[in-house]
Amino acid sequence: MKKIIITLLAGCLVFNAATGQKITPFKAGDRVAFVGNSITDGGHYHSYIWLYYMTHFPNMRITCFNTGIGGDAIGQIADRFDDDVLSKKPTVLTLSWGMNDSGYFEWYRADAQDVFDKRMVNSYKTYDLVADKLRKRPEIRTILIGGSPYDETTKFTTKNIWPHKSAALASIIVHQEQSAKDNHWGFIDFYHPMTEINIRGQVKDSTFSLTPNDRVHPDNDGHLVMAYLFLKAQGLDNKPVADISINAQSKKVSRAVNCQVSNISGSADSVAFNYLANSLPYPIDTIPRGWGNHKKQADALKLVPFAKEFNQELLAVKGLKSGNYNLMMDGELMGNWSDKQFADGIDLAEITATPEYQQAIQIRELNEERWDIERRLRMYVWMEYDFLKGKNMLYKDNNAAMDSVKKYALKDMFVNGNKDNFMRARYKSIRDAWQKEINVLTDEIYAINKPQTHRITIVNTK
Repeated sequence: MKKIIITLLAGCLVFNAATGQKITPFKAGDRVAFVGNSITDGGHYHSYIWLYYMTHFPNMRITCFNTGIGGDAIGQIADRFDDDVLSKKPTVLTLSWGMNDSGYFEWYRADAQDVFDKRMVNSYKTYDLVADKLRKRPEIRTILIGGSPYDETTKFTTKNIWPHKSAALASIIVHQEQSAKDNHWGFIDFYHPMTEINIRGQVKDSTFSLTPNDRVHPDNDGHLVMAYLFLKAQGLDNKPVADISINAQSKKVSRAVNCQVSNISGSADSVAFNYLANSLPYPIDTIPRGWGNHKKQADALKLVPFAKEFNQELLAVKGLKSGNYNLMMDGELMGNWSDKQFADGIDLAEITATPEYQQAIQIRELNEERWDIERRLRMYVWMEYDFLKGKNMLYKDNNAAMDSVKKYALKDMFVNGNKDNFMRARYKSIRDAWQKEINVLTDEIYAINKPQTHRITIVNTK
């Protein structure tokens, strides 16, 4: 236990250092390509990051691209880098790699460390080729991500234990961080803060993990932790949705941060005013999303202070006489609080019934639909690069390619898992239609994400 506590304390220091990193926030018009393996491909962290920008900066449109492929090591990323990544014309590029480069079953071999060391000689050479392409494209702002951890210590299962893989992955992240420094690129460390959260959770519950399905892939809560670390590194924490303080008796506004308050009326028994925020609250998801996931995005609120640092919509009303008061928005009851609670402040972002939260939920659901369609396109790219290219059929998409997919699907679980999607995606007209759907969904998000003026009434219930 003493060893665990010492490790935990060390992890806390790393966590604080990691969350202290700073990178430039996105700006209007940015095209952000998130490059990686299956954790990017099938994960949500990039869509959560974009959802924050969609709601907190509704008038600043950006575009984010999932350019991950499941199973990719750096060699495969390099192989598709021009056609799959740079073709998106990114102005910002994040790169995460290493989970697959650090190996799996070979860690049971007696010479596992030698095998890993020899492999990494080639991996680092290949990474240097990618880095050189980025050095030649200074117009692309590059951010390296030290990826999420492999959880070697959780007790939720006895499977998927590959001794020393975690240390091997950590060594890759050290190399990535040094590369970011050498190239004056941004760097964000997911590995150490998430490992610290795992250790902290496992002190209380040995089965806890941010990667509870296979020790490798974060669940939805883990992806919100990743989004939290990314947004915090961008310096976007402690920027409230809104922060209002009003005196009911004087009808004066003493504070109005990121919002406008007007047309105040009332007395010590009641107060009413118009409220227009510049942002919308972040709509936390309470449903498990994605294949094989069991955790909800909301579960991460117990692990990191996302709500406090990124999603506060504070309303304080002072000068109310003693009693209980109904809070109404656009004539609809939101809840009942005492004069003291109003004086201390109510967090409107915790009330999912508010009209602005309901507006944000629509944006979340449209974004999820966009994410789901984009995943079909990523599954198609997986089939092209991780299977058909090896058969000299890259982008052939003809009957021979389909026959090859059907043949190998009988013995390859990954080909089989992508077969049905490829049966549709091999037709350009289908892919074009999917992309048009994504464009329509994104356009709709940016059409409906503008905050509206609401009438707030606070009245004594007597």
